[in-house]
Amino acid sequence: MNYEEFKENYVDLKQAGFWTEDEVLPVTLCNFDPLDLEGVGDDMVNSPEHYTQGKQEAIVTIEDAISSAPGPITGLLQGNALKYLIRLWSKSNALQDAKKARWYLDRLIARLEGEID
Repeated sequence: MNYEEFKENYVDLKQAGFWTEDEVLPVTLCNFDPLDLEGVGDDMVNSPEHYTQGKQEAIVTIEDAISSAPGPITGLLQGNALKYLIRLWSKSNALQDAKKARWYLDRLIARLEGEID
């Protein structure tokens, strides 16, 4: 589904009373293709601009990267480090995001070294 089809379906379903203006449509309900970035970037919940730069959304890159993690916690830590690194130059405070990425990476390293459970 491209962005124009998504907008049409959203309006149709909203008019049918499936949700109110205050509710957010989950991306999974509309078969949104994260590789089809046409028209995205103005939705700060489903497709914020700092996650949609490049050839695919950050979430797709992160999901691919953590798919072979040895467990959910290590995958979470790796994914969060990647999240901050991927959007490093797209937000207002690159130094802060670099430090956040380092925090998650340091925690991942400590877990892999057996320093924390």
